[in-house]
Amino acid sequence: MPVITKITQQKRDSERYNIFLDETYAFSVHESVLVKFGLTKGMQLDEWSMDEITYEDQIEKAFNRALHYLSFRMRSEFEVKKKLLDLEFGEAVVLEAIVKLRRLGFLNDEAFSEALLQTQKNASNKGPKAIQQELQKKGVGKELQQQVLENYSEEEQFAVAKKLAEKAARSNSSIAPTQLKQKIQNALARKGFSFELISRVMEEIDFGRDEDEWDSIISSVGEKAWRRYQSKYSGYELKKRVKQAMYQKGIPFERIDSFIEKKENEEDGD
Repeated sequence: MPVITKITQQKRDSERYNIFLDETYAFSVHESVLVKFGLTKGMQLDEWSMDEITYEDQIEKAFNRALHYLSFRMRSEFEVKKKLLDLEFGEAVVLEAIVKLRRLGFLNDEAFSEALLQTQKNASNKGPKAIQQELQKKGVGKELQQQVLENYSEEEQFAVAKKLAEKAARSNSSIAPTQLKQKIQNALARKGFSFELISRVMEEIDFGRDEDEWDSIISSVGEKAWRRYQSKYSGYELKKRVKQAMYQKGIPFERIDSFIEKKENEEDGD
């Protein structure tokens, strides 16, 4: 039966020790494994014992790699498991490491989910559907997803969505109301808010435009459309193309007709 003839501390990693059996290097172990198995010079090791020591050391390696991975930010159990498997640790080793991480408080899917909710809500202004998708992507169970999302009240959702809508309305005053409404609705839907909540928010936003603003919008949209089609079309076909382009931008028909009439008068004047 092999005998431990020498134990030396590694220079590059002071927490690991090299084990020599019968004067020949055999394997290395973490300090915690050395202590756990009471490895000392003169100890005999059978094959079963060496397998057990190696297995325990693999768990310690996986545990330490997971700690490093967790040092950058909080992670879900699913993320940590995937990372360790990608690093080619065996599944049994990974599961043992995760149990240890959970027992010592380094892994807690409930705390992780709560933190993700707060970040997505406050920093990214996301709605519950988008946050739920993010939780699901991180491997959080459906029951815990629902439990965490209960902490995101409808009042909070409304406040976040309204803030986004008001900001968009202020920064897009050069867009026709109909087009702007659609743009905001689509943006809020992508953020993960429900149709019902979006409808309530839209009722609170002032989409009114004064005449000067309308003149600016119509001039910008209409002139651009006119220039685009004037080189290809004329007469009825030109007016039809321009009307379609302006209508798609949310310009009311009566204002489109006024613009077309103005352009015709300009051409007649020429």
